[in-house]
Amino acid sequence: MRLCELREKEVINVCDCKRLGCVVDIDIDVKEGRVEAIIIPGPGKICGFLGTDCEYVIPWRCIKKIGPDIILVEIQEEKFLQKL
Repeated sequence: MRLCELREKEVINVCDCKRLGCVVDIDIDVKEGRVEAIIIPGPGKICGFLGTDCEYVIPWRCIKKIGPDIILVEIQEEKFLQKL
């Protein structure tokens, strides 16, 4: 799967069925050649612009399912919301 394909999918937290947004970036472990986390703009941001200065960094292990339109994750939002 390519990054551009991930960006087209909306991320939803299965714990509270809340829409978190769309993937804007990924964190890659270059030495191991694997994706470590997906990055989503924090609350109030539109496509990475305007709004707060935080983002969700969701580890790959928290992704439960990648479907044709959505990515389901299981997280406690406050633990994965990071300041920029």
